[in-house]
Amino acid sequence: MSTWFITGASRGIGRELVEQVLERGHRVAATARDPRRLDDLAERYGDRLWRRALDVTDTAQLEQVLGEAFADHERVDVVVSNAGSGVFGAAEDLSDRQVEDSIATNLTASIQVARRAVPLLRAQGGGVLVQVSSMGGHITFPGFAIYHATKWGVEGYFEALATEVAPFGISTVLVEPGMVRTSFYESAQRVPVSEPYRGGPADTSPPPVESMPGSQSGVANAVINAALSDAPPLRLLLNSDAYDLVTGAVRERLAAFEAQKVSAHAADHEV
Repeated sequence: MSTWFITGASRGIGRELVEQVLERGHRVAATARDPRRLDDLAERYGDRLWRRALDVTDTAQLEQVLGEAFADHERVDVVVSNAGSGVFGAAEDLSDRQVEDSIATNLTASIQVARRAVPLLRAQGGGVLVQVSSMGGHITFPGFAIYHATKWGVEGYFEALATEVAPFGISTVLVEPGMVRTSFYESAQRVPVSEPYRGGPADTSPPPVESMPGSQSGVANAVINAALSDAPPLRLLLNSDAYDLVTGAVRERLAAFEAQKVSAHAADHEV
């Protein structure tokens, strides 16, 4: 039986992860702004579900709750940093507060979860650190710039971190789903585009949730299987749209770099 610590556990992929981990017979330390939204699971699974209120942008509270979770369990095998938010709108039209809140929730909090979890995982001899990222950490869509900024940042941070913590028996997994049928899109903020952007690339909305290819339960199942495997992957690309779009973008990027080989090498020399 393993023990999981999961942020953003009251809805979306986080909630699905909690349910599936419990259904498999494991334990979950679940955190959310309102942990009462997990009352039904607490009634069903009893003391296998540990709950605390947590705003991941409150670093002091995050450190306290993580410490309590590790102290209250013999071992925490998997730490899942899942909490996140989205804002749709032209980059120029977002308010300073929306920019700051997006970075605080999606990037800074992810970094702080990892920074607080690593010493606890190291002290127990290892574990798995799962960061929910997105195909949006490799590709971009107009009208979603600040979200992409946070996910590209998450990708860079965790790729470097993975090498640093591997000697301690800590594996890291970047989960990169495509468009998943989840409540994320319902809760995302939408900023009407200003006049210069009307009718342009940023004047767009995501497709209806029911038409999205990604299955919330399928994503959660894949995450659990990867985290519990003997060799968790650094990146876990999930859903058909993510596979097609990301692999296509990587191929195009590589072709563009190959075309610059001569000029890249030429810059080595004094002029």
